[in-house]
Amino acid sequence: MKKFGLIAVGGIAAMVLIAQLGPMIGLAASLLILYLVLKQFLKTESTLGKIGWGIVGFAALMASASNVPAILGVAAAYVLYVVYKKWNEDKIVVKEENDPFVNFEKQWAELNRN
Repeated sequence: MKKFGLIAVGGIAAMVLIAQLGPMIGLAASLLILYLVLKQFLKTESTLGKIGWGIVGFAALMASASNVPAILGVAAAYVLYVVYKKWNEDKIVVKEENDPFVNFEKQWAELNRN
């Protein structure tokens, strides 16, 4: 039943991630443009240049703000990561519990120490 829950949560997270790929790319591009505009704004010494870079920066900021739902895509990617880790964690625990030689090796090591 636990595997079914992981599959269900992972499937929903995968669908959300796929649906948010476009906005995630748009957010990354607009934040990159905003960063580059900010660097140019700080370098520019003329008032007219600062006004121009300020207008371009404001447009990039609005483009970034319009892609805020992409944060859902980032959260979905994190949920997929957690589901993947939980899925692999279960395999490791089950393997150790069902291995009859683990207990034997521990007892053999104790006997050799005495």
